[in-house]
Amino acid sequence: MAIVAVVMATALATPAQADSDNPYERGPVPTLESITAETGPFAIASVTVPAGSSQGFNSGTVYYPTDTSEGTFGAIVIMPGFLASQSDIAWYGPRLASQGFVVMTLNTNALWDFPADRSRQQLAALTYLTAQSTVKNRIDPGRLAVMGWSMGGGGSLQSAASTPSLKAAIPLAPWDLSNVSSRITVPTMIFGADGDTVASVDDFARPFYNGLANAPDKSLIVLKNTDHFTFTDPNTTIAQYSVSWLKRFVDNDTRYDQFLCPTPNDPNTVVLQITCPL
Repeated sequence: MAIVAVVMATALATPAQADSDNPYERGPVPTLESITAETGPFAIASVTVPAGSSQGFNSGTVYYPTDTSEGTFGAIVIMPGFLASQSDIAWYGPRLASQGFVVMTLNTNALWDFPADRSRQQLAALTYLTAQSTVKNRIDPGRLAVMGWSMGGGGSLQSAASTPSLKAAIPLAPWDLSNVSSRITVPTMIFGADGDTVASVDDFARPFYNGLANAPDKSLIVLKNTDHFTFTDPNTTIAQYSVSWLKRFVDNDTRYDQFLCPTPNDPNTVVLQITCPL
């Protein structure tokens, strides 16, 4: 089956890179407005990856910056939750790609796959992105991250536990009957929702966060007046901290420290814990 490319005009101009000793710094000097915007400074395109394109995962969509003048980008694979598809996490693709990442959203092999299966699929997709995909030359294979919602968040925790070379992990309302957090050394930002009755903060997000004894950089963010399905729709607060975390640890971009430390007093959260200084 053919891979279809779609160009998405999400920026008015090519971003200018600020002078820096950091070779991974991408894009203009960030502001609160730029990290919370629906579209970041990079124009993007997307390609559909049909089932059967590679072994280990089902199908998905890759979103990527069209401009390569600043070099290669970090890559992120995002997993959906139980009985969900990539349409439930689709908004993260263009949102994060327009900030300067290659992002792949996935459909699982089976809608009922448990976190361990989702982790294996996620890691297989990362291998596909860096070794086989049509955008592999845009990716720095040494700067990879994982993200996922619900059981996909549980899978992302398992991916981080088994793959210490990852630069960042962002589990969103993670669900998993196993707590592998003590094995994680990857910088990990866990989101929860104060009204979540599917993967409650007390039963899942907080124990996972408390178990991150070997991850020197970690965060727990519990969103206010939200539920388990808040993560399936565009959300400025989720985007704000996710972009900052990914930029800080995938791109090693200290310009984003200001949005994480000192820990903000954010009225949209009921818990906001971030290891500071980073």
